[in-house]
Amino acid sequence: MVTYGSEAGAETPAPQIRELTRNGVSGWAALGLSLAAVLLLGPGVITGGGLLAGSDADPAPGAILIVIGSLLVLGGLVALGGLTAVSPGKARVVSLFGRYTGTIRTTGLRWVNPLSRRRKVSTRIRNHETPPIKVNDADGNPIEIAAVVVWQVQDTARAVYEVEDFIEFVSIQTETAVRHIATSYPYDNHGDATLSLRDNADEITGRLSGEIAVRVASAGVRIVESRITRLAYAPEIAQAMLRRQQAGAVVAARQRIVEGAVGMVELALARLEAQDVVELDEERKAAMVSNLLVVLCSEQSTQPVVNAGSLYH
Repeated sequence: MVTYGSEAGAETPAPQIRELTRNGVSGWAALGLSLAAVLLLGPGVITGGGLLAGSDADPAPGAILIVIGSLLVLGGLVALGGLTAVSPGKARVVSLFGRYTGTIRTTGLRWVNPLSRRRKVSTRIRNHETPPIKVNDADGNPIEIAAVVVWQVQDTARAVYEVEDFIEFVSIQTETAVRHIATSYPYDNHGDATLSLRDNADEITGRLSGEIAVRVASAGVRIVESRITRLAYAPEIAQAMLRRQQAGAVVAARQRIVEGAVGMVELALARLEAQDVVELDEERKAAMVSNLLVVLCSEQSTQPVVNAGSLYH
């Protein structure tokens, strides 16, 4: 079987029909001819036929004129049924006896075969927002995710004939793509170089748009943009994950503080030695380093002890 869009994991049959643009006939010209046949030509011919039929001459020509006039009136009334108004942002998909004949996108009053079926399809840009979906990310953590998709019908023939209901089709395929993307990446990369839903929003939404576009291409739909509107851990693990994030932030902050404190101690010892302020042996250097690190890394204010004696007492 020929498949379409298998690169995103979605295999759908290749489309069997494509949009065929038809402008139709000017509706105003058809309206004028139809009204002329109904209001002028038909009644005039019927009146003339009645006069001939009522005369002493052969009534056959009069009867023929009456039939012709009646046919003109009937044809004008039937032709009025072919008038079709096309507004901006709308298209009419035309089929005749079950056969697709074309799509009218030209705005204004148009005329088509009165026996044809004309289905109205909106070509305006639409929004679809998925409800919050609870899934497991790539690490197995339950998360809640939702997205909004901006889409537009590009091929009206596919939208009408390739799927049962293209609006419902877009809704279901969008939710399926969101679930697939959510299960393919972790919520947080935890310092790794891998993509994550929280830290790589632009890359993730780009891949989400690509996957949705592949899934709905058979329905003639074009994806304009997609964005993740909600992303959070599920309530049952939200507190645990919050504590984990807080612990990671505390560790990172302490690491930054220690790095800065070590640099300041190195600078202090180097300046004392360069300016020959005091001469310290290795034991006194170790004590000084310890005291400085305690002062610089402590979360509370330290209480200094003043040595009133010599350096060694």
